[in-house]
Amino acid sequence: MTKRLLIAFLLFMLSLPAIHANQGEVILGAERTDVYFPLIQGKNVALLSNHTGVAGGIHTLDRLIEAGMHVTAIFSPEHGFRGSAGAGDKVGDSVDEKTGVPILSLYDGKRMRPSDEAMRQFDVLIVDIQDVGLRFYTYYITMCRLMQACAEYNKLMIILDRPNPNGFYVDGPILDMKYKSGVGWLPIPVVHGMTLGELALMVNGEHWLDNNAFCPLTVVPCANYTHQTRYRLPIAPSPNLQNMLAIYLYPSTCYFEATPVSLGRGTDKPFLQYGHPHMQKGKAFRERNTQPATFTPKSCPAALTPPQQDRKCFGTDLSNLTEEQAMQKGIDLSYLIDAYQQMALDNWFFSAFFEKLIGVSYVRKMIIQGKSAEEIRATWAQDVEAFRLQRKPYLLYEE
Repeated sequence: MTKRLLIAFLLFMLSLPAIHANQGEVILGAERTDVYFPLIQGKNVALLSNHTGVAGGIHTLDRLIEAGMHVTAIFSPEHGFRGSAGAGDKVGDSVDEKTGVPILSLYDGKRMRPSDEAMRQFDVLIVDIQDVGLRFYTYYITMCRLMQACAEYNKLMIILDRPNPNGFYVDGPILDMKYKSGVGWLPIPVVHGMTLGELALMVNGEHWLDNNAFCPLTVVPCANYTHQTRYRLPIAPSPNLQNMLAIYLYPSTCYFEATPVSLGRGTDKPFLQYGHPHMQKGKAFRERNTQPATFTPKSCPAALTPPQQDRKCFGTDLSNLTEEQAMQKGIDLSYLIDAYQQMALDNWFFSAFFEKLIGVSYVRKMIIQGKSAEEIRATWAQDVEAFRLQRKPYLLYEE
């Protein structure tokens, strides 16, 4: 971001109603219609959102239409506009039954960004979607692709900001960009600790869009929010992140996606347990509040073909951990190491997808060498501190 653009943005932010921390309930960007309605009055509006785009009991799509705004299209991310599709499932275009607004999927297996025709149909793109603050969670990637399109077509993006439930810390290695993929798009740690609004400002400021492009951008911040605010999501952000404990454990358990071990998809405890038919029966990870797990993944709408489907798995149940325990641990690779040691598959335990999730090559090697979770975590400490300094100019909320 040039100094002139940065100054212009800061002046705009200072013109907004004062945002004071700890003076009441968090007010979402979507609720601050006095800020963004004047910016879209009389314009053709598109919306990136899904089932999480609710504030004050009203979906942002309904709020816009009830106010007489002309909404031309809805862009939907992974899991679809209704948030019911499973991870990675292809979702086609449709029409919102209530409003008649076309829904254009950006996760249909072919199209990952809007067509030229879709981009010509609107003047302003509003983004209102609940993220969970992890590099491998795909909502921010859809936002970045739309930023690229808006930059190329000179369309204004307005982000109605929402709290990051994992916004209280930064953890994990910075992505080695040779592993850039649909589950890792930016050179950021696994847990970046930023809201989507802050992250979008950083994308512009660090020139992370292709061809040094710059997206016209306005962020409508939350009120009464800091990075230490413990914000509980009122709506599950995706089908398999069903509660806050799963959201806090997600930075530690998602890596099982790159192994033969089930992390509970197709059960009532996704991301809260892990196991495999060949793991030691009844053996629990040696940690307070964990216990042996026995489960059989089944096909369901949120997981049509879950790993180890219809096979009895033995492993560890993490659902008795408290939220505070999970929050304090940050990224904890001890669960992955436990499963690796029990399976005794050496390098065959990991698929190539593992590097895309963790973002670097050295973690797999260290696990195979027998290093502890603490030893591995120490290797990315410098990444964390460097990123904290790098992101500081783009933060909208107190740390």
